Parts: sequence; C-alpha cells; structure tokens
Amino acid sequence: MEISKETLLGMYRKMLTIRRFEERAAELYAAGRMPGFVHLYVGEEAVATGVCASLTDRDFITSTHRGHGHVIAKGGKIDLMMAELYGKATGYCKGKGGSMHIADIDLGILGANGIVGAGQPISVGAAFACKYKKTDAVAICFFGDGASNRGTFHEAMNMASSFKLPVVFVCENNMYGISNYQKHHMNISDIADRAGAYGVPGVSVDGNDVIAVYEAASEAVARARRGDGPSIVECKTWRHRGHFEGDPGKYKDPEEQKAWLAKDPIPRIEAKLIELGMATQAEIDAMRAKVSEEIEAAVKFAEDSPEPGDDELLTDVWAG
Repeated sequence: MEISKETLLGMYRKMLTIRRFEERAAELYAAGRMPGFVHLYVGEEAVATGVCASLTDRDFITSTHRGHGHVIAKGGKIDLMMAELYGKATGYCKGKGGSMHIADIDLGILGANGIVGAGQPISVGAAFACKYKKTDAVAICFFGDGASNRGTFHEAMNMASSFKLPVVFVCENNMYGISNYQKHHMNISDIADRAGAYGVPGVSVDGNDVIAVYEAASEAVARARRGDGPSIVECKTWRHRGHFEGDPGKYKDPEEQKAWLAKDPIPRIEAKLIELGMATQAEIDAMRAKVSEEIEAAVKFAEDSPEPGDDELLTDVWAG
C-alpha cells in the first residue's frame, strides 16, 4: 500500500516520543525521583505506532501493564502521563492509577491494565457496543504472548468470532512472558495460528518494521469496519529491557539480545526515511531534539504539580 510522507514522518515522530518518554522514565525511576513501578516499552515502539496510525479518535484500544507506548501512539498527552507516573494530582487518574492504569476515554483509551489478559474481554465489550450502536468504530486489543495462554483470550476470541465483532487482537510477541521464553510455554511458533481455531484471519509480521505493522493493521481494521469480524495481527518484537525496571533480564541469551538490538525499529525507519528522500539527517536530528524538549517539559510539569490532597482520598474510587 502507498504510505504518504506525512504519515511516515508522523509515525517516526511518535516512535521517537515513546522511546524518549520511556528512557526518561527509566532514568527518573533509577534516580528515585519517580515512585511506583514501571514496565517499559523500549524496543516495541513500531507496534503501537503502526497499529494506532490506522485508527481515529472514535476507535478504542485496551492496553497492558506495558502500556505507555499504546497511550502515546493513540494521542495521549505526555505531560498528564508523566504526572500520573509521579502520582500527582494533575495526572490522568489524579495520581491514583500510576503507570499501569492510564486511561483517556475521550481518545478511546479504555485503560492500561495490570492484570494479564484483562483487556481482552474489555475490548470485546467495546466492539459489541460499536456494532450494536452501528458507529463504524473498531476496538484494538493489545496483549502479549503470555496473555494468549489465558482463558480470557480464548473466551474473547470465541465471542468476537461468533458475533463477528469489529475488534483486532494485536499480539505483541516479545518472546517472553516475564522470564519464560515463548517456546517453553507453547508448542507453536506463530500465535497468529490460533486464529484458525476461531475461523478468523491471522497474520504474523515483523513487529520492528513500522511499515509492515501499519499495512497489516490497516487491512485488519478495514476488515472490521466492513463488518467482516475480528482478526489477529501478531507482531514479532523484542523488549530491550527487563520485564520491569529492576529486572536485569539475565534469562535472555546475550547473543539473541545483541541480534535483536541490531533490529531496533527506530534506526530502521530513520534509514528508510533517508533512503526515500523524505528526511535528511539534519531534519532527523532536529526532530530528536524537539522531542527531547517536549519530554523535559512533561517532566517539569510533573515535578511542579501538586500532590493529591487528603480530601481526594475517596473521590473517583469505585465501590461495587
């Protein structure tokens, strides 16, 4: 498919924003300036970016514990995100959600989720609402390889298939469920093969190639919008860091880590932009500098923001 210069440059900028946001979060967390707990998206930027580039504000996504990239790719505000990571009153969830629970309903971001596989039934519910209301919107469910072993995945796939719901299941296969290598917890190489059990299409793509992700996601989203039902898009990728900040990742083979780092999605798209004559090295450097400025502004906003007051302790807390 033909991709415009504007789209490619926009995706590149989004990937840069995710990368720098995550790198800065790692630095702040290590320095003890940021409380809580973070699971970083470094290395997987092409997946969220390529998928969300095919969406509109009326479409929905469900995210995971490694969700900063999804939120940024869908248009989330980095200052509100950073404030939430700091636990500040100006954060997306007024400092009560933290890293794993950022949401923005106005942008269709139905929330990150600290429970593995929990976003799958939520995405199916959103897709059911889209079909029932005939809104032409679709839902995207981001999940990892480990989550495809959960009962929620199979229940969600079965219902989505049976009702032909407009949902795309995007598997971010970074090869590890925490420290458990994929080949040790399933007997298939491609998680997309599981689509066949539910009579829906499944495709496996290079998750470090944002163009390949965008093309596959665009086709799946268009299929869902037409009313043809769900599909699986598996994106093979690699998280550069440990499962969480503080995890040294010693369970990874050093040679495999080296090989995957050489396939970093950001240098790949930079090389493609230069090759296609869509950007010069000077323009790329300028964009990097601008993104870094924006991230620093977000950090300042977070650090200058007030802590939640005692009177906010029980507000916006749901009791069932």
